[in-house]
Formats: sequence, structure tokens, C-alpha cells
Amino acid sequence: MKQLNVIGLDTASAETLAAKLNTLLANYQILYMNVRGFHWNIRGESFFELHDKFEETYNDLLVKVDEIAERVQTLGQKPQHTYSKYLENSQIKEVANVTNGRECVTELLNGYQILIQLQRDLLEAAAEAGDEGTVALMSDYISEQEKTAWMLTAYLG
Repeated sequence: MKQLNVIGLDTASAETLAAKLNTLLANYQILYMNVRGFHWNIRGESFFELHDKFEETYNDLLVKVDEIAERVQTLGQKPQHTYSKYLENSQIKEVANVTNGRECVTELLNGYQILIQLQRDLLEAAAEAGDEGTVALMSDYISEQEKTAWMLTAYLG
């Protein structure tokens, strides 16, 4: 007989989902810091529009970081919370001292592409586990970020 956690999910499935969410969390945290750097260091003719856009983006990423960590807690597990673990577990790599707007936008787009793929994988695993809460969260993130990826691609021409 399967052992269920407090929200009625199979404990083993919840642990697997939490591990995937922690990987996603690591990627969000690295992208968040990258975008903070883009916001602080952007230079050139697109400064005003990109400075504002990067601020909007990092604020959105920060909200999602909290939601993901709280989802891990809801599944009965512990969210990662050290940058050493984030760096170890993130597919998104640190980007430092970028000042060129086009390069910043390209790096942001690359980050979203990684997040979208990780979230699709999580969506599938959560659906198989009957975890509607994680499914809903990932579905919302994916649809929002697919549109953002399209817009960033359009910006790059």
C-alpha cells in the first residue's frame, strides 16, 4: 500500500517532484541574479526600455522563486536555499558583467528556454502523480513564458 503525505499524494512521488522543483528553483535563482546584473549593468541606446524590462522580469522571477520553494514545502520536503547548491544544480549558468542589451536579451531568452523545458518535464511528472497543484503552477508558468520567449525573439529580430 502506498504511503500518502498530508495532501494525499504518494510520498515517494512527492519526494521525486520536490527534487525536480528544487532543480527548477536553482535555475530560477541563477536566472534571477543574472537579470539583476543585466538591470544594473545595461548600457547603450536601449538602456531605458531594457533597464525597466529587466526590473519587471526579476520581480516576476522572485515571486516564482517563492512559489516554487513553498510548493516544495507543501509536498513535505525542504527547498534548497544555498547558492552553492543552486550553482551545482542549475543548467542556467552565471552571466557576469554583460552590458550589451542584445547579449542580455539573448541570455534571458536562453534562460527561459531552459525553464520552459524543465517545467514541461515537471508538468508531465506532476500529472502522472496526480499533483494538480504543481500541474497548475507549471501550466501557468509555461504559458506566460512561452509568450515572453516569443516577444524576446521578436525584439532580437
